Amino acid sequence: MAEKELAGCHENSGLIDKNKILEANEALKSEQDEVSQSRNSQYQQDLKSVLLTSVLNLEKLDVDLYRGTHHWVPRTQRLFGGQIVGQALVAAAKSVSDSLYAHSLHCYFVRAGDPKVPVLYQVDRTRDGRSFTVRSVKAIQHGQPILICQASFQTLQPSPLQHQFPMPVVPPPEDLLTVEELIHHYLSKPDLAEEAKKGLKKLLANEVPIEIKPVNPAHFYRLGPEQPRRLFWGRARGHIGEGNMKLHCCVAAYVSDFALLGTVLLPYPEYRAKFAASLDHSMWFHSTFRSDEWMLYECESPWAGSSRGLVQGRMWRRDGMLAASCSQEGVLRVKPVTEPSKL
Repeated sequence: MAEKELAGCHENSGLIDKNKILEANEALKSEQDEVSQSRNSQYQQDLKSVLLTSVLNLEKLDVDLYRGTHHWVPRTQRLFGGQIVGQALVAAAKSVSDSLYAHSLHCYFVRAGDPKVPVLYQVDRTRDGRSFTVRSVKAIQHGQPILICQASFQTLQPSPLQHQFPMPVVPPPEDLLTVEELIHHYLSKPDLAEEAKKGLKKLLANEVPIEIKPVNPAHFYRLGPEQPRRLFWGRARGHIGEGNMKLHCCVAAYVSDFALLGTVLLPYPEYRAKFAASLDHSMWFHSTFRSDEWMLYECESPWAGSSRGLVQGRMWRRDGMLAASCSQEGVLRVKPVTEPSKL
């Protein structure tokens, strides 16, 4: 309708009515905004269902017994560790009151997860105290545990003791490219090796429910020897909203395992991992945050040896508050790289 009105204004052989043009333009813009908002709303709802309904929404089978399914499976064809940690925290959180907030979790990965079958989560109500409550969760497949998790919850308790490290100074996420945009950029290079093209196209096909913006792309993709430290902005895809802090902690636990162990390899571009697996994973939640808003993830490896590597991570809110910390040790067996990267 607005387009017809605008066309009519231009077809008039007499003086053009500027008011009509302005009205038509406003009407057209309003229609486009409504369509855009409708599409964005639908898009966010679709992504929300992936993150919350599919990834972290557990089916209750009995008291303290839940079943989780899988959305994204890495190229290793083993279950993503962050998914198991996040789902275990969801199961634990379902057994505590709304006045309690997750403040820490400690997990051991004891077996590789099978992506072909669901995971059962069995919760043990270890302790209910006045300030702290502890839950033990066992993730089970084929009758055997694949992860053992201890999660602790606390009532909010104000304290005059408050300090933290300063947040690293980095460009804001608006000035950086997403992983998908970077991949398209690399694919446009005429001298890119065919094998590299295939690998990048496989990465594009992955439906990872996390949006990532590396601070230093060359560092992120190991294009040269670097210190064992990487930084990237990350957030859950889609809209989650305010309110349920337990849910945001569960999403952050999911995100925390992404690209963490790979930090160990940054000083060694002449090697690539032939086998890598997380051994354990710990996380501490310090302040409120939203996992669907950009947070800076700082990862660094203080030590590697004996085919193992230790990595520590910090998640920062945009306002400089330290939201969460994590630590992980993993096994890394490597082999020499036969050709340098063509990216």
